[in-house]
Amino acid sequence: MRLVDLRPAGGAKKERKRVGRGIGSGQGKTAGKGSKGQKARGHVRPGFEGGQTPLHRRLPQRRGFTNRFRKVYAIVNLEQLEKFDEGTVVAPELLIERGIVKKLEDGLKVLAEGKLTKPLTVRAHKFSKAAEEKIRAAGGSTEVLG
Repeated sequence: MRLVDLRPAGGAKKERKRVGRGIGSGQGKTAGKGSKGQKARGHVRPGFEGGQTPLHRRLPQRRGFTNRFRKVYAIVNLEQLEKFDEGTVVAPELLIERGIVKKLEDGLKVLAEGKLTKPLTVRAHKFSKAAEEKIRAAGGSTEVLG
């Protein structure tokens, strides 16, 4: 076999369709564009719907804005902390390990939903005022993480 004998596999190369080259070619006269109308004559811009109000104008505009610097906290309520034994140090790592919190976004925030009866040491990035008071009332303590 020599270099001159090399050919692409059969069907790998396809000849380009030559439109508008006579009636015998099968693509003559209208050149595959059908007959008459804007599409046959020239360019139709994207989004043009034949004079009907286009979709991008029918839909309402987006209002407001999204704050790129917004912090998203993983939330835990006091009723969820009731599961822990007395004197436990409840930290974000422990909550993830136990499956109470799936993902620690920008931090952990403790809210005051439910009752707490055991003294616990709770470490979190933020506490609601009511949650902090309930933890202290149960004999526990709070630590704010940096």
